[in-house]
Amino acid sequence: MKTKSRVALTAAALLCAPAIAAQPAAQPVKIGVLGDLSSIYSAIGGKGLIDAARMAVEDFGGKVLGQPIEVLYADTQNKVDIASNQARQWFDVEGVDMITDLPSSGLALAVSMLAEEKKKIVLVTSAATSDLTGKSCSPYTAHWTYDTYSTARGTGAAVMKEGGDTWHFITVDYAFGKALERDATEVIKELGGKVLGTSTHPLGAPDFSSYLLQAQSSKAKVIGLANGGNDTVTTLKQAAEFGLGKGEQKMAAFITFLTDIKAIGLPTAQGLYLTEAFYWDQNDQTRAWSQRFHQRNGTMPTMTQAGTYSAVIHYLNAIKAVGTKDTDQVMAQMRATPINDFMTTNGSLRKDGRVVRDMYLYQVKTPAESKGEWDLYKVVGTTPGEQAFRPMDQGGCKLVQ
Repeated sequence: MKTKSRVALTAAALLCAPAIAAQPAAQPVKIGVLGDLSSIYSAIGGKGLIDAARMAVEDFGGKVLGQPIEVLYADTQNKVDIASNQARQWFDVEGVDMITDLPSSGLALAVSMLAEEKKKIVLVTSAATSDLTGKSCSPYTAHWTYDTYSTARGTGAAVMKEGGDTWHFITVDYAFGKALERDATEVIKELGGKVLGTSTHPLGAPDFSSYLLQAQSSKAKVIGLANGGNDTVTTLKQAAEFGLGKGEQKMAAFITFLTDIKAIGLPTAQGLYLTEAFYWDQNDQTRAWSQRFHQRNGTMPTMTQAGTYSAVIHYLNAIKAVGTKDTDQVMAQMRATPINDFMTTNGSLRKDGRVVRDMYLYQVKTPAESKGEWDLYKVVGTTPGEQAFRPMDQGGCKLVQ
C-alpha cells in the first residue's frame, strides 16, 4: 500500500508539473504616453512630457515588483482614430498597463471609453474637458492636472471682479472648446454676467481675423478664448494687431500655459489672468524639480508636464503598495492614498476620477517686472481644491450615487 501511495503521489506531482511550469513569468510594468509631438499642443506636452514620465520612472528606481518599468510613446497627431488604434494595440498586443498624457479632449474621451472596456488605467494629464469626471466618467480613468471647470472658475471670477460682465467667446469646435465655453458661461451667469455671442473656429485655424472682428463688433467687454495651445497663441497675437486687449475690450484666455506666454511675449500678454495647477517658480520644491527638467529640455515645464510626473509616481507607488498590477487594486490604492509631491499638497483622487488639488490664479508680468527669460507670472491668489473643482454630485457621473 505504501508503494502504491508513493506511485500515486509521484504521478500526481508529474501531472501538476506542466501546469506549474506553464505559469507566466512576471511581466514589466508598461506605461504608454499618447501625446502630441508634431501639432498644436506639442509645446505644452510633446517630448518634454515624455521626459517627465521618464524622470518619474528614474526617480522611482526603474523597477517595481522586481520587474523593469517601460515607457512607450506615440504621436497621436491629435486624431481620435490614431489615438484609439494605438491604445488598442498597446492594450491588446503589447501589454501596456497604463496610458497617460492624451493632449486633447476628444482623444481622452475615446481612450477612456476603450480603457474601461479593457479594464486598463488611464491618467489624463493634458486634456481639459470636465466631462471626463462627469457624464463620461470611468472607474479606471483619473483626470489629473486641471479641467475646464477649474480654469473657467478661477479666471472667469477674476475678470468679472474687474468689471468684465459681458462676454463674447472665440471657441474651438470640438469637445474641449464646447466644455470650456459651457463651464465658463456657468461661472459668468452665476456672477451676474452675460454672454453676448460665440464665434466658433476649427482646430488649428491659421487666421482668426474674422472671429476677432465678430467679437469686436459684439461690443462685449471681454473676449473669452475657449481654445488652447497654438490656437490661443495665434488668437492673442492677431488680437494685438487689431488693438484688442488694450482698450475697452479685454482679452481673457481660460487655458493658457507657460509656453504659450513665452511664445506670445510679455509686451502682448502682459496683464492676462490665467489659472494653473503649477508654476515652476512657486517655491523651493517646484524650482528644484523644474531646474532638473530644464537641464534635459532647455525649457521650464508646463503644468501638464509636471502633472505627468506626479501621476506616474503616484501610480507606481500604488503598485508597490498593493504588490500587484491588478487594475482594480491599484485604482483603489490610488484613491486611498493622499497625493503629495512637489506640485501637490494633500491632493486626493475622488470616486468620479477627479484629482482635487489647489489651483492658482496668476497674472502675466509686465516686461519691467520680469527678471529673466522664464520669469513670466505673479501669483494673485489660491483657490482651495474643494472650491476649485465641480462638486462630485453635480457632474452626472454614473459612479456617484
